[in-house]
Amino acid sequence: MSWSELERLVEQAESEAALRRALMHCRSRTELVLAGRRLGFDIDDQDLKLAWRLHQRPCAASVDKAPVVREQQGGLERTG
Repeated sequence: MSWSELERLVEQAESEAALRRALMHCRSRTELVLAGRRLGFDIDDQDLKLAWRLHQRPCAASVDKAPVVREQQGGLERTG
């Protein structure tokens, strides 16, 4: 895996407008991987899939703030 390379790409894209503009033209994961490789980042499709899955998970902070619902005898009880 080249996770550290993907992190480096993201950090540079966040700080460099020209790189960000270049990457925004990518319309698929394949195009993004190819663009990243042309720019010298050793990323692959698996890195992007993993990043997307992690992005889709609820963050711990929002999970902690979500109301807790317990099943009680005769119905549900909201505790938060």
